[in-house]
Order: sequence, then structure tokens, then C-alpha cells
Amino acid sequence: MNVNEPPDPRLNLWATIAFYLRFFRTQHGQTGDTVARWLNRSRSSISRLESGESQLKENEAKILDARWNTGGLFGVLLWFARLGHDPNWNKNYLAFEERSSEIRMYEGQLVPDLFQTPGYARALLLAGRPKNLEKSVEARIARQTVLHRASAPEVWVLIAETVLGPDVGGRDVMREQIAHLIRLSHLPNVILRIVPNSAGANEGLDGPFKVLRVKEGEIGYLVAPNGGRLELDTEEVAGLRKRFDRIGAIALPVEMSRALLKDAMENT
Repeated sequence: MNVNEPPDPRLNLWATIAFYLRFFRTQHGQTGDTVARWLNRSRSSISRLESGESQLKENEAKILDARWNTGGLFGVLLWFARLGHDPNWNKNYLAFEERSSEIRMYEGQLVPDLFQTPGYARALLLAGRPKNLEKSVEARIARQTVLHRASAPEVWVLIAETVLGPDVGGRDVMREQIAHLIRLSHLPNVILRIVPNSAGANEGLDGPFKVLRVKEGEIGYLVAPNGGRLELDTEEVAGLRKRFDRIGAIALPVEMSRALLKDAMENT
């Protein structure tokens, strides 16, 4: 999709907002520069709003509703868009992941998708009773090519020690999974660190999340059972980045993390 084209408004409510932003702007004969001045944004950020690659803020919705006399349309759409998790965002996330230059992720429950072995992924997906198990496993493993491509992103991953505890798929599967983590930790573009149980209560207990850097800037992804949610708001993404840094401050260094992984593998 061209960056200047609005997404299909039927995709999700964020796409609906993007679609109607451009619709009202063109209907009123106004340029992106005009809207940029109203919202105190750059012209390029208006293009990202209209393409669905950035999210409208509450105060911006009020400005647009007043300028275009919409009867509060943008405010209502924004309220509903923020209500829950939209499973369609997962498809958009994968597109961002594919062209990312940097990925930072924290996981406190499961081995991250990009680091799973086929056996581990199969055991997890089987629990969800997918219609086509092997196709789902293949799709998940195929995503991992991003780690090995010529222009591979730099990947910073924090994994809670508790992730290594459950025998997902059995002892052999778990042992191979931990060995795989050790192998990946030696990739030049991967910085893998373990948050030990001794760290106690920390911000990672709020749940897994990711921060990706793409050409347009940084985006966040909040992982959830019902599909997760992309976070494009600059302030919210900055908050996720700070959360990652604070969790990282209590994580083990790389070599100590590898040593912990080796101990876990031997004791599994």
C-alpha cells in the first residue's frame, strides 16, 4: 500500500480513523500541511496518520471534530478503537517486524516467537487446537529468517528465568529449546539476557511487550492472548522503551545469562 493511501476502513477501527481523516481533509479541500499546523505535527506525520501507521491522540481528535464539525466522530471512533485488543493488528505487526532495524522485547511467560524451535512451537500451538497445526508451525518458524537476513535487525531480548521452568512439549523438547536459545545468543545481532528469579517484583510482571524501530520511527506491541495491540503513540512507545531499560537494569549480563541457560538445560 502506498504511504499516501488510506487503509481499507473495514480492516479495524484504527483504519477507519485513518480513512475518514483523509476523507474529511480532501472533502474540505485542505492540504496535509494545513492539518499538520492544526495538530502541531510534521507533514510526514499526517501522511502516517492517513496511512494507518500512526495513531490519533485524544486532543487531536477534538481539534479535528471542531474544525470539520463532525459531531464528535473522531472522538467516538478513538474511544472505541482504544477499548480492547484488535487481532487484526497482529498482521500489521508482522509487516513492521519484517522491515525492522531494531527489535527490543521482553517475555516473562513463553519463549518469544522468533526464538522458538519447531518442537516448542508445535507444543504451544497444539494447545490452541489450530485448524492446520503444521502450517501454523511453518509460518512461525519462517518468521525467524529475519534474524539471519543480510540486513538483520539488532535484537535485544529479555527473558524471565521462569520461562525456562515449564516442560513445554516434554523434557527433550525443552532441552532442545534452551540449547537453541544458547545458539541464538551467539549471533552478532542478538543480545539475549535473562531476568533471574532473584530479581523479585519488577515491571516485567505487567506482561510481555516489544518495541520495534522502523523507517518511520519506533512502534510498540503489547502482547495479549486475544491478539495484542500495536502502540504507535510516541509517548506510549517511549514509556515501553523506558520499561524495557528498567527491566534490563536487573537482568543478568550476556555471559551470566548463557551460564544460567546451560545450567537450566543440564537440569531439565
